[in-house]
Formats: sequence, structure tokens, C-alpha cells
Amino acid sequence: MRTHVALIAAAVAVAGITSGARASLWTFDANMDGPSESPPNASPGTGFATIVYDDTAHTLQVDMTFSGLLGTTTASHIHAATAAAGTGTAGVATTTPYFTGFPLGVTSGAYDTTLDLTQASSYNPSYVTLNGGTTAGAEAALAAAMFADKSYLNIHTTVVPGGEIRGFLVLVSPEPASLVLMGLGGAGLLMRRRRT
Repeated sequence: MRTHVALIAAAVAVAGITSGARASLWTFDANMDGPSESPPNASPGTGFATIVYDDTAHTLQVDMTFSGLLGTTTASHIHAATAAAGTGTAGVATTTPYFTGFPLGVTSGAYDTTLDLTQASSYNPSYVTLNGGTTAGAEAALAAAMFADKSYLNIHTTVVPGGEIRGFLVLVSPEPASLVLMGLGGAGLLMRRRRT
């Protein structure tokens, strides 16, 4: 009985924490390499990026590392939306020709920035135009592409101007509130199972 009361108290506490706020952080990963480019290439370069989309603060954090490129960097950005998930090409969605402060003229490096998706400067102007002419429309389109596996991050270089390495953004974490609720549900089932 005491365990049952404790479980109910925990559920009420979590419900109180999560009821007024909705989950807002969505994490995507991108593993970048030459064979994933379109057309594929034999670059020995690799890269990894974590992209965190906050749908409440309207921000997009891009944190990446890369190394072993054949050429020196000339551009990097997110493209969206391809016609099919995980394949094809699309126009540039984010800042052009590269993220502000992205390291240029190098074959390896690290980069971290947070884009304010309410600002036109975070997008390719033509992407905003194609998506209703507003940053809200551009954000909605970019988010839809990311959740549908139809967006990718790539790095362009002097040797492969069209893009030396790229990786599609893949969702790796669901909303935090769902994880809490699933955990509580699992704990409840375990408690019930132990009683029987």
C-alpha cells in the first residue's frame, strides 16, 4: 500500500511539472561523409553534427565537428526538403553561403552556433519566399523536413564545390515529457506485476 501511495505521489508531481509546459527540445544527429553526398564521392572526410530544435524558443542549435576533407571549406548549411526521405537534393534552407562564423579554408574543425528561427538572417532568403514569405512559414517547413528525414547538413570545399560531405538529419530523441510519462507507465506496470 505504501508503494502504491508513493507511485501516485510521483505521478502527480510529474504531471504538475509537465502539464503547464510542453516538450520543446528535439535532437537530431547527422553523420556526414562523401558517399552520402549527391553525387557520391570518395572523400575520406567525415563529420558529425548534433542539431537541437527548440520549438518553443524557436531556435536551432548546430554543433558539428569534421576532419579529413580533401579540399578546404567554402560553405556549410542545412538543405530542405528533398522529395524522398534520406535521398536526393534540395535547396539551401539556412544562411547562405555558410553559417555565420563557420571556419573557412580548413580541412578539419569544429563549429557551434544557435540560429534564431524568428530572424530572416537565419535563412536563405529564397527559402523564406518559397514558404509563405515569413520566418514562421520557413520554420514550419524546415521543422517538417527535419521530422520527415528530408533535410541534410553538408560541407562544401574547394575540391568538391557541390558538397564534399553530408548527412541527413535523423531524430534521436522524442519529446522529454513523453519519456517521463512512458517511464511512469513502465514503473506502474512493474509495481502492478510485483503485487500479483
